[in-house]
Amino acid sequence: MPDGKSIDPATLEVLEIAESECISTAFSRAEEIQPCPTGASGRCCKNCFMGPCRFIGETTHGVCGASLTTIAARNLARSIAAGTSAHSDHGRDMAFTLLAAAKGQAPGYEIKDVAKLHAVAGLMGVEVGSRSKEEIAIDVANKAIAEFGKQNDNLIYLSRAPQKRQEIWKKLGIAPRGVDREVVEMLHRTVMGNDQDPEHILLGALRTSLADGWGGSMLSTDISDILFGTPAPVRSQANLGVLKEDEVNVVIHGHEPTLSMLLVQAASDPEMIAYAKTKGAKGINLAGICCTANEILTRQGISVAGNFLQQELAIITGAVEAMVVDVQCVMEALVPLSARYHTKLITTSRKAKIEGALHIQFDEHDAVNIAKKIIRTAVDNYPNRGRVRIPDVTNQMIAGFSHEYIAYMQGGIYRQSFRPLNDAIIAGRIRGAAGVVGCNNPRVGHDEAHIGIIRELIKNDVLVVTTGCGALSAGKFGLLTPEMMDLAGPGLKEVCNTIGIPPVLHMGSCVDNSRILTVLTQMATEGGLGDDISDLPGVGIAPEWMSEKALAIGAYFVASGAYVLFGVESPFSEVPELTKLVGEGWEKLTGGKLEFEPDWLKIVDKSIAHIDAKRKALKLPDYDPEKFAKSKTYLPGDALTPEVYAAGKRSLAGVDA
Repeated sequence: MPDGKSIDPATLEVLEIAESECISTAFSRAEEIQPCPTGASGRCCKNCFMGPCRFIGETTHGVCGASLTTIAARNLARSIAAGTSAHSDHGRDMAFTLLAAAKGQAPGYEIKDVAKLHAVAGLMGVEVGSRSKEEIAIDVANKAIAEFGKQNDNLIYLSRAPQKRQEIWKKLGIAPRGVDREVVEMLHRTVMGNDQDPEHILLGALRTSLADGWGGSMLSTDISDILFGTPAPVRSQANLGVLKEDEVNVVIHGHEPTLSMLLVQAASDPEMIAYAKTKGAKGINLAGICCTANEILTRQGISVAGNFLQQELAIITGAVEAMVVDVQCVMEALVPLSARYHTKLITTSRKAKIEGALHIQFDEHDAVNIAKKIIRTAVDNYPNRGRVRIPDVTNQMIAGFSHEYIAYMQGGIYRQSFRPLNDAIIAGRIRGAAGVVGCNNPRVGHDEAHIGIIRELIKNDVLVVTTGCGALSAGKFGLLTPEMMDLAGPGLKEVCNTIGIPPVLHMGSCVDNSRILTVLTQMATEGGLGDDISDLPGVGIAPEWMSEKALAIGAYFVASGAYVLFGVESPFSEVPELTKLVGEGWEKLTGGKLEFEPDWLKIVDKSIAHIDAKRKALKLPDYDPEKFAKSKTYLPGDALTPEVYAAGKRSLAGVDA
């Protein structure tokens, strides 16, 4: 058995097949390929061709004279700019889709959430009145598109932040202008011979990241809600066991919901189902990987096949007729892997082709026909199946906790607010809150840090919200069901029992981290927990991060006042000056700080210490678990062996949910 690579039994089962048949995966390649020690620790500059310059031995400056701190700051800033561009380009595409739909130029799309459209229109200064939803949507879409190219004025959505936070941004000069301007300026400033003050570079990086969190990502989330509906709780299943041996399996992988939502429609079309039956299949089964999975999960209840590191494993089951990908987090290794099986790897974005894959380009103006073509291609491939080996591992999950629903569940339609949550924190029933989000990374145990951290936090009465691949980790291990409230501490358990919610709330895809910003703002403005995000007893955690997008997300939470902890390793571990700047330096400026901690147990300790310190600063009662109802608790790490999970589909820590 592939020891230590994952705590997920389905992953381990398929990895054992891959190992026995000499199939390369991200897990095996991570073992074979050692990270460049110079680059991994932040001691390399390749921003011009006088280099690359390696800062090893007695080397303290590059050929141009740049210091190690300067080049490490440039590297971090460039990564944040890249992450911002990815999320924001996603948001731009959503805006253009909304515009086409509102003009009647994109059959298959419609405005599903008129209330959300009106709310967004109000934020953007678009007149509602007696106008049609299409007229309003055209103006909203055009306003959103303008946010990307704006040159001088600040982004509209900055006004959604607490007033104190807006003043901090203004004072520091980091309130972002147009999304594109911030990304371009950051890249310009980090070209050789430009900005050479590390602290100044990092301030620019914070401004760039804010263009993501309070710009591109937040716009993307809102527009997706308008087009496809604002998520509300929905029950589904997670892990590779959702694949069906007797149905056509189409796995949707990537990040943008525009095509995936149409694929859901096409797969349920009676004509397509009848066609599948002519090929010997009983039906058509859709399943998601990565953040596309989160998009169709939260709005359609479509099952999840897995997170980032399971994309190759889905193909190795032999049961996938087509893997349909768009942008971001898609491995080029899928091409040679799919060639070993019957799977059709189908790329769909004009921005992301892969040599050797079948390309069926998506166009929102003809989305219905394109979606049907893709489904038909998968159905035609069903008779070509070979041996199928699907792990018998799934778990129930509940997802779809938008910030609107979190407010609704605390008071209903007419009394919705964040007062009950704030009161629970003030009283100490809930100790604090944590966002556990982000990627998987094959250089650490798959899912281990996500699950370990979440279990320890909820045991200590910390309410957890989660997005992205971290949310899918929680779903695979049953932590997204109310039945798992027995794993929570006594106070949190009382709250979960009262409302009927899980102790871990799935809030969506990676771009939906913007929902967490909105929740934090609503908590800060509700009263009783200070008047800014930096006052709240909460933390942000990315325990298995790997993407530049994660760095952009972490930076915009820091700029918004949050304490953010990253696992794995620091990308500038041997640059102490930069470590100090993003920690103590950023905290002094913004009230938030960024820290890297490879040991997930230490992440838990630091998170709880920070939450308690914020409680003390707010003069709240000391956390006392004895004050509320009793519940069974568990020791750190007591469920982190694969053997614990092998006993049944919904087994967790020896408790049958």
